[in-house]
Amino acid sequence: MNATSHLLALFAVLGVGMIYGTDALGALVMSPAWKKVDDRTLVSANGWMHYFGDRRFPLPGVLGLVLTVLAGAAAAVSGRGGALACAAVATLVLVAWLVVYKTVNAPINKVLIAAAQVGEVPDDARALQTRWESVLTLRVVLQGVAVAALCGVLSLP
Repeated sequence: MNATSHLLALFAVLGVGMIYGTDALGALVMSPAWKKVDDRTLVSANGWMHYFGDRRFPLPGVLGLVLTVLAGAAAAVSGRGGALACAAVATLVLVAWLVVYKTVNAPINKVLIAAAQVGEVPDDARALQTRWESVLTLRVVLQGVAVAALCGVLSLP
């Protein structure tokens, strides 16, 4: 069961890492870039990115969360208390990330997607983007903690 816990945590890191990397890219590169473009470009590019992202990223995100829970269960069965604690931390922060995403980002994504699909620019485009970015640092931190905690599952007894 020890090897199972490690294998599950390894694949969880891959799924969670995809989301972490995307959020980090958003915070470090995309956020300042959006401030340099006009509203039409902002809405069109963001709308289409969210269109594809919201359809493709649930798979690695959900797999990362499910595999994290399973890695914790396998760690518990094999008596690896430290690994179980790390898996619990990872699970909690991933659930917190999901709540933030669903309550703040997902509704804004829907507005930007709809606008991009019809080629319109909402009057509050910049306010929407500002609200979307207001939780981006939190999202990066939560995902980073999850990745670090999953590394703990891989390394702790």
